Parts: sequence; C-alpha cells; structure tokens
Amino acid sequence: MAPAVLEKPVEDQVSEGRMETAECVDRLSLLRSMPEAPIECQVCVVGAGPAGLMLACNLGRWGIKVEVVDDRADQTPVGRQVVPASSSLADGLQPKTIETFRQMRLADPLLQRGVRVYDISFWRSTPEEPLHRLGREVHYPPVIDVLDPYILLVHQGMVEALFIEDLKKRGVEVRRNTAFDSYSVCDNKGGPLQVNCRANVTQDRKTLLTQYLVGCDGAHSKVRKSIPDAKPVGMSQASVWGVLDGELITDFPDIWSKTLVYSQEYGSILIIPRERNMTRFYIELKSSPKGNMNQLGQEFVMQRAKDIMAPFEVGWKYIEWFGRYQIGQRVASRFCDNHLRAFLAGDASHTHSPKAAQGMNTSMHDAWNLGWKLNLASRGLAKQTLLASYEEERRKIALDLVNFDYEHANQIAGGDAVALAENFKTNVRFISGIGAEYGENAINMVEPQSWVMGEAKPGCLLPPAKVTRYLDSNPVDIQLDIPMLGQFRIYLLMWDVHQSRIFLETFCQAIAAKDSLINQLSAAASVSYAKQPRAPAPEDIYLRPERYTAVSHLFTFGLITTMPKSEIEITDLPALLQDSRWTFYLDDIPEQDTRGSLCTNKWLGSLGPGEVAIVNVRPDGYVGSIGRWDSSIDEAGEEAAKWLDTYYDRFLQLPNAAE
Repeated sequence: MAPAVLEKPVEDQVSEGRMETAECVDRLSLLRSMPEAPIECQVCVVGAGPAGLMLACNLGRWGIKVEVVDDRADQTPVGRQVVPASSSLADGLQPKTIETFRQMRLADPLLQRGVRVYDISFWRSTPEEPLHRLGREVHYPPVIDVLDPYILLVHQGMVEALFIEDLKKRGVEVRRNTAFDSYSVCDNKGGPLQVNCRANVTQDRKTLLTQYLVGCDGAHSKVRKSIPDAKPVGMSQASVWGVLDGELITDFPDIWSKTLVYSQEYGSILIIPRERNMTRFYIELKSSPKGNMNQLGQEFVMQRAKDIMAPFEVGWKYIEWFGRYQIGQRVASRFCDNHLRAFLAGDASHTHSPKAAQGMNTSMHDAWNLGWKLNLASRGLAKQTLLASYEEERRKIALDLVNFDYEHANQIAGGDAVALAENFKTNVRFISGIGAEYGENAINMVEPQSWVMGEAKPGCLLPPAKVTRYLDSNPVDIQLDIPMLGQFRIYLLMWDVHQSRIFLETFCQAIAAKDSLINQLSAAASVSYAKQPRAPAPEDIYLRPERYTAVSHLFTFGLITTMPKSEIEITDLPALLQDSRWTFYLDDIPEQDTRGSLCTNKWLGSLGPGEVAIVNVRPDGYVGSIGRWDSSIDEAGEEAAKWLDTYYDRFLQLPNAAE
C-alpha cells in the first residue's frame, strides 16, 4: 500500500517519475479517511506577514477558501517589545499603497494613527565643517499625480492587525505555530497539492490539500526551496547597519522630517519619524569593530548615533526595538513552479535594504497582483496565461526595485546629497508606487493603432480623477469609488450620451447576446458566486456591494459623460446601464482634480465629439486595454462588443473549457 503521507517535495517526485493519476487518487482517498483528516482549501498561504495577510484578506473577502499557516506563536506586536536583532520591521506606506488600502476600505485606521512625511532634508559634517543642513526637498512633488503625496509611517504590526481583524470577520484565523515542511503534487493536472507542515513544539504532522500554494514566508523561504530552480540571485554588501526605534530626547531641528545625516568620520544616519512620538534611526556602522555582527550591540549603536549627530544632543526616553542587518539585494530566479500551482510573494521572492521604504509596499502589491488571478483561477474562469502573468509582471518590478535600491543604499552610505537627490528625482514615480508599470502581455493589450494619447495606458495604474456620481451628486475619486470585489471595470466615456444613443443600444444588445463571451462569462461567474459567495462583513450594510454586482459578478460597467445632469435621466440609458446606475458619472468638476483636468481629458488626452472610448481596468487598478469608436458608424457598437470579447478571451475562459 502507498504511504499515507507524501514526505518528498515536488522536485524529488519529478526526478524519480511522477505519480500516476490513479495512485494519486488512492493516496488522497486514504488521507481523507485517516482519523485526523487533512485540511482542505483552495489556496494555502505560508506566512502571516503583510504579503500573506494581504493575499488571504482579499481571497477571504471574495469567498475563496483560504488557509494561512505561520510558524510564529503570535502576530507582530505593536508597542515595546523584544525582537531578534537580526529581524526587520517595515513601517512606510507609499502613495500607491495608501490608495490600495483606500480601495479596500481599510485606510482610515492607518491614516488616523500614522505619521505623514512630506519632505526630506540633508545634513553633512566633515572634520573641517560642523554638522549643517545642505537643503530640503519635497518628497513627492506635483509631477507625481497621487491623492496622498506623502509617506505614511505606521508600524508593520498595525498593518498586520488590520488584516487579521478583517479575516476574522469572515471566519478565517491564522494557524499559528505551524511550520511549512514540504509539498507534493500529483500527476493529475487538476488534483490537489499536498502541503506538509509541523505544528507546535511537539512537531505534530499537519496536512493540507490545496489547489494553490503561495509562499510568503520571508527571505529564508522554505516554499522557495521546495520549488525547482527558484534560487535567490544577487549579492550582499559588506556594510552593516543598526536600527533603533524609540522616543528621542534631542535638540536636532529636523526630527519630524525624513532626514539623511552624513558624517565623513562616523558614517550616515537615516531618520524616519514614527507613530506614537517615536523616531527610527538607520545607522551605518562605519569603522565597526572587527568580528561578527553580534559584537555590534545596542550600546555601541546608540553611541555611534550620538557621534554622527554631534554637536546636537541625542538621548532616548526608551528604546522599543533594536536590530542590525547587512544589505542584500536578491531576486528569486522564478516566482512560480512549472505547473502554475505554487507561487512566491514578498521577501520570499525578493529582498533589499529597508531604507527606501519599499519592502512592505512591494510585498503587498505582489499579493494584490496575485490575489485576483487566484480568485478567477480557483473558480475555473482563468486561462493559464492569466496565472503566468504574475511572474512576468512582478519579477520585472522586483528587478527594477533591487537595481534602484543598490544605487540608493550606496548613495545614502556615501553621503552625497546632490547625487542622492538626483537619484530620488529620477526614480520618484517608481518609489511612490505609481511608476510600477507592466509590459504588454495577455492582460495588457496595446492596440496597433495609436489610441493611447492620455495618461491612461495599458500596463499602468489608472490615474486619479474627480467626477460627480450622477445618482446622489457626490463628488468621488473615480479610481476608488467602486470597492475591490475582484471585478473588472469597463468604463465607457463620451461627451454626449444622446448623440451616442445608437452606439450604446447596439453595444448593450451585443454583449447581452447568447454568443457574447462577456455574457457567457458573466453567467458562469453568477453560478460560481451562487455556489461560493463573497464572504459578508458587518459593514456591508453601509458599503452595499450589491450595487456593483447587479449586472455581473465579473464586470462592473461605468458610464462617464460631460453632459449636465439637467439634460439626462437614468431612463435615457439602455437597461444594462440603468442597472449600473451607481457607476454613472458626470465629468464636470475639473477644479477638484489633482491636475485641474477633466477625467476624460486626463485619461484619453482628447476625445472627439462623436467618439466613444472604452477603458478596461483590471481588478488591481491597472489599465488593461483602451479602444475608441466613431459612434456615428452604425456597426460601431457591435464592433466594440466584439473587441471586448477579443480582449477577455486572451486570459479568461468558461469553467472546464480547454485552452
């Protein structure tokens, strides 16, 4: 008889010859009949840090059965604590990340508790010159088109607690003291993965059966080691840095700005204001005593900070956390296995220095990118090309990040304020998050015609814009108004609805036809969400998610026009758009926009009087494709519907459909 538990990881099984389908089924049946049956789920997330919890939070909201295992006994604490000196706690949320939390309706607690940093200052001392300020810069100048032009400093523990609370509302608890050991895969393409874990101090064996496995288990990821050829590639630098979190007693004037202080004799300090009246110091341990890092204790690091900051006084009411690290920039050679069943996210897939406040942001956006793809794949609605796009998109961002980080870390250590400021200006879009752009692929379709004339571009984030919601006349940020429900957004833009009436009618008729892929996919999604609905939460009574699923669980249609409200009624719209009344918008308040622009002009550059444009937006807020039609042409509405089918057919499928 075959053994009940498959101890060997997937690469061993591949090298020895994969299990036959019948044998796999027999083993799974045996597992399920054992006294302690395996835990069954659709997605198993290893690691309950920001990346793992972001992923689990969204999957849980969308009704996917998710299990989170973590080898720690407790979540990251907030407050005075003892943390291993070699560990690292993230604390900075960039503008794009704040926008993501806004779309998830989770931003308010962080905005209330965090510290906002709008500027950066530079100081320098040499043996000939005492410490003096070289200058100040705005952290995010107006060229960066964001709603929140600042870094929000909040403790990693606060972010994790927010996700954990949201998961609990939907009945999901993190399985603590549970360490990932290995995973196995059957020859049967659709068969579950077997994830083997060890729980508690007694090392009890736990087994999970899952469709997908995601390793968010940090820089020393065991999941990464279980994926063939997923090796971290990169280098470590020789310099050692200490980190101190605490409440300062000081006469230094720029303690509430992000500040770089460089001493030619003693090294650099990067100063970061923190919540609860705290300050973080990143301290370069230049001319450190010989030996390993353990000799660089807290007292040594505190004294080095005082030396760099002299002649200003520096003391601490208390130290909440002390750590030290060597800088390393590494990217995994791959972010998934050959079968697109096991994935890596966060520090498991890329590591770098913490000084550019990118780690937690990039990690959570790995999960933001992967989550909606796993939701659709778990429901049988995704082609393999959709899952394959995760590695293609996020590995590019990881490589961009470590290349930037290498230069940034060296310039901080070198104390060249001019070079650092120039490097920062060059990379400021990327640092903010809005410059994390994806190339052309199955889900980012670039038309052969030159449709892209505005700021909305395939593979880029949808630019912020202010419009009036028709139904209640509320001014809203259109990129945030529709909550994150795992849907695609299909925006139709036109100057005059009446002039485009025939286009709208034929378009809506075409996508409602039986042979329309949009219609067929919507029907399949309705069946899926009826069987496995989104998980409710108490606040839904106020957020009313059903407003956005009345037409389709997969697509939300939005109409944007510059017409005055007095010249149009809801009843003037085709039935499909009448049912989408909460996403009918008037483009009439450019004075409230970040650039003083109409949404139509910002997104599209220009739109002719008789033109209609469609902007497809992915669930993660990235533009997928843009098309334009002359509404005076009779067949334009039908052509637009066919164009939509063509786009979504690139990566979506009906359940059980062969690729």
